[in-house]
Amino acid sequence: MASVPGLPDPGRCLVMGVLNVTPDSFSDGGRWLEPDDAITHGLRLHAEGADLVDVGGESTRPGAARVDAGEELKRVLPVVEALAAAGVVVSVDTMRAEVAGRAVEAGARLVNDVSGGRAEPEIMRVAAQAQVPFVLMHWRTHSATMQDDAVYADVVADVVAEMEQQIAAAGDAGIAADQLILDPGLGFSKTGAQNWTLLSGLDALGALGHPVLVAASRKRFLGELLADEGGELRTTQEREPATVAISALAAAAGVWCVRVHDVGPSLDAVRVAARWADG
Repeated sequence: MASVPGLPDPGRCLVMGVLNVTPDSFSDGGRWLEPDDAITHGLRLHAEGADLVDVGGESTRPGAARVDAGEELKRVLPVVEALAAAGVVVSVDTMRAEVAGRAVEAGARLVNDVSGGRAEPEIMRVAAQAQVPFVLMHWRTHSATMQDDAVYADVVADVVAEMEQQIAAAGDAGIAADQLILDPGLGFSKTGAQNWTLLSGLDALGALGHPVLVAASRKRFLGELLADEGGELRTTQEREPATVAISALAAAAGVWCVRVHDVGPSLDAVRVAARWADG
């Protein structure tokens, strides 16, 4: 099992709890927008066993509009600071260099950039200078138009080739190889079918030599798979058992971490996968 310096190493796939401090995230938008509510929920995720809590102040659901940097900072900084002070291992989910830098100063120990450094390349230098791990996700464009770019000759080969370019940029920015984590970007400029193909081809991403994070929790492609006979998608909450199945399968495939909304069931799943592998 891969490990990342400075982050927990429990000898199994890690579980990252999602904490959206936003009004418009696809699964839980608005539930944790107030700082006190967000802090309480972050502590709950930690108590449930989250190895990391990922704090984000900007929705990246398909079609989402961007917020300005000031609003994003207002949302995330009090939460990051309070959780870090309470002993929670915090990651910050942001595409902005300024937000990443300020969050690290407030105690965040990982930068999770869904743009993989493409929205603001300076964010890579921020992570390098702070010597914190950096999650580099496959990304083509912002949420408002990203599904227009879900065109691939071979989705696995194309994603790997594009990520190789992003990995090179991270190295040029000074990010150490052992501080880099890869995320295939499920749902970002990808159709449901392409998401499934990427999941079945995780070995190709792992062959790039870095730990892999999978973020499938409650996403639309799970709702599509489980739709009823009339085509009605499963609601986000009703996608949780499928999310847990993905967590177990991803852990069995050797991924470093799964990013989920409901920590407890996925933690059980990755522990089962680890024990299964031990024989």
